[in-house]
Amino acid sequence: MKTGNAILSSYGTTIFEVMSRLAQGVGAVNLGQGFPDGNGPDDVVAVAADYLRNGLNQYPSMMGLPELRQAVAQHNKRFYGLDVDWAREVMVTSGGTEAITGALFGLIEPGDEVVLIEPLYDSYLPIVRRAGAVPRLVRLEPPDWTLPRAALAAAFSDKTKLILLNSPMNPCAKVFTTDELEFIAALMLRHDAFAVCDEVYEHIVFDGGRHVSLITLPGMRDRVVRIGSAGKTFSLTGWKVGYLTAAPELLTPIAKAHQFITFTTPPNLQKAVAYGLGKDDAYFDSLARDLEAKRDRLGRGLAEIGFEVLPCHGTYFITTDFRPLGFNGDDAAFCKWITTEAKVAAVPVSAFYDGGGVGYYARFAFCKENASLDEALARLRRHFRK
Repeated sequence: MKTGNAILSSYGTTIFEVMSRLAQGVGAVNLGQGFPDGNGPDDVVAVAADYLRNGLNQYPSMMGLPELRQAVAQHNKRFYGLDVDWAREVMVTSGGTEAITGALFGLIEPGDEVVLIEPLYDSYLPIVRRAGAVPRLVRLEPPDWTLPRAALAAAFSDKTKLILLNSPMNPCAKVFTTDELEFIAALMLRHDAFAVCDEVYEHIVFDGGRHVSLITLPGMRDRVVRIGSAGKTFSLTGWKVGYLTAAPELLTPIAKAHQFITFTTPPNLQKAVAYGLGKDDAYFDSLARDLEAKRDRLGRGLAEIGFEVLPCHGTYFITTDFRPLGFNGDDAAFCKWITTEAKVAAVPVSAFYDGGGVGYYARFAFCKENASLDEALARLRRHFRK
């Protein structure tokens, strides 16, 4: 019997689904998958509900509602000083992953090379390979996740079509500095390459820091595809509303890929996200501040239990080294062990490396209610006291 696509069939079920299923099965507190406990801002949800009753529940334009595309353009101006033509440079997608998929399918020719930085979100490599590209992997290593500039420069060549860059970075919570971004931009210019920038955690940066978008650097305006996500910005991950900004020459082929993937996105959710992007600075400041407090709450508790807690500069996630606790297995075994025995789920960081990474780091999500974080810590304390 003939089989399915060899590339996609070679991958197992995503680690997030695996650990979430395991957590559900044993009644664990799920700190593995990065979704908040709450239900998002009430006013944003109310706009979506109102539109269902009073709006037009039919196909919107494949490019997205004009209101949301205009809001994305205004958001780019407000936070990054970019002048964006909403009608020619903004498109709405069904989530950030679909935006990444459309961008890669729209820009890659079979045989092109794509530079990726590990640890990386688990959808990147399957999409790159399915698009026919050759991945060139550059590895960041814990505990400080320093950018290996020589290795990155060696990964670029005249065959390089683009770099896929995630900042703030899942899973390691690295926020790329302006100096690092300038180094990447210089490589792009030297090798005539593009960048697809996954910036879904753009508003979740801690300790007074600010996200710098590669698209704002000199020479990058026409080379960068910038991707944002309502799921992360409004704690509404189930809505799956993404948006990308790119020069018309880049957006046109991406839109042609998008029309054959999802075509469009529910209009009531688009209307609500357009409203949300117009919220005042206090909302965006409180989002980062509240999550920073949760980072500190979970980080302190994990450190008291005996984990070595690595620096976290943004995103939903803390990375920990569990070796001080005396566990002798690898990170996959450790995460399954604490999920089934302590009833707290985490994700092994090796899952974010092609072929496996250093095997003693576990990632915990802190985008949860304080009661969930406290319960998880209480369970881990009891477990490791045995």
